[in-house]
Amino acid sequence: DVNTEIPVDPQIITIDEAKRRQSFGSCDRDLSADALPMLLDSSQLLEDTHIEKLACRLPARVQGYPWRLVYSTERHGSSLKTLYRNLVDVESPVLLVIKDMDHQIFGGFSTDPFRVSEHCYGTGETFLYSFCPELKVYRWTGENSYFVKGDIDSLHMGGGGGHLGLWLDADLYRGTTTRCATFNNQPLSFQQDFSIHSLEVWAFE
Repeated sequence: DVNTEIPVDPQIITIDEAKRRQSFGSCDRDLSADALPMLLDSSQLLEDTHIEKLACRLPARVQGYPWRLVYSTERHGSSLKTLYRNLVDVESPVLLVIKDMDHQIFGGFSTDPFRVSEHCYGTGETFLYSFCPELKVYRWTGENSYFVKGDIDSLHMGGGGGHLGLWLDADLYRGTTTRCATFNNQPLSFQQDFSIHSLEVWAFE
């Protein structure tokens, strides 16, 4: 009987929990410099320690892929429209990296490239993070599916009850961060309303 070959584990865990254990487990060992992902471009915002800590929190399916810089305010100017335009041909998940005027580094991982949409998009692998100064990752709570929403004049990640986890304006100059139901995150920056110093978006391909 085929069924006898499948032992039933009384400790059934959700897929999200399994992924979470995987992603945290892989951070227990110190990554050597060889294990750092390959960056096809240099980052103005991320140091090796940032990259190392973020890399092992990423979903398994993007680990090992090289990181490609698809948008940066330094290279492309501060414009959400340009950001969307640069991501038109991107099909991989993306990592958003923000440095604010207090020199805080934070952002989010989106399973889908940022685009203008009528509805929220993304999956439960989407997360917010902040280095303050140690990396904190805020994963999906399961409360709602307000992962990412792109408008012509704003981009946001996480929501619920009028609170947005991370919100950016059309000029990528100002942003807001509050605790939201999607990720149950602490505000990512020292200031709830922050000014953006610079910003990068990385694709994995």
